Amino acid sequence: MSLIPAHRQQHSLLPDFTDVWNSLAPAAGLASMFGTHLLRVEDTVDDGHYVVRAEIPGVDPDNDVEISVQDGQLTIKAERSEKHEEKGRSEFSYGSFVRTVTLPQGADEDAIEANYAKGILTVLVPVAEPTSEAKKVQVKKGE
Repeated sequence: MSLIPAHRQQHSLLPDFTDVWNSLAPAAGLASMFGTHLLRVEDTVDDGHYVVRAEIPGVDPDNDVEISVQDGQLTIKAERSEKHEEKGRSEFSYGSFVRTVTLPQGADEDAIEANYAKGILTVLVPVAEPTSEAKKVQVKKGE
């Protein structure tokens, strides 16, 4: 059992903010003002790793996905541009997506790994178990 808290969202009767933003932003012109959609993610702590998963179908992970970490914040950015054509009919979807999550205490920012398969981006961040012991600090005698 892990003692590291995961940033979990509980199911509630209220809609997810991401759903509200993505539905209202285009209608209100906010998407063009801010230029991005919020990226839906799920996060857990599993087997000594903080795991962040994002569903981003239709992107090329080599060219369209950027993951960065700074000051305990993990940021995932993605750009999607898809076009489907069938018998004189075409349909496209595009947009940029971004999401920043706070890494748990003890996260090893230098050992982060990411994998993209079947439209799911998985980011693994090794995390050390927090110590519950108090550390003693020696007091030095001044002159």
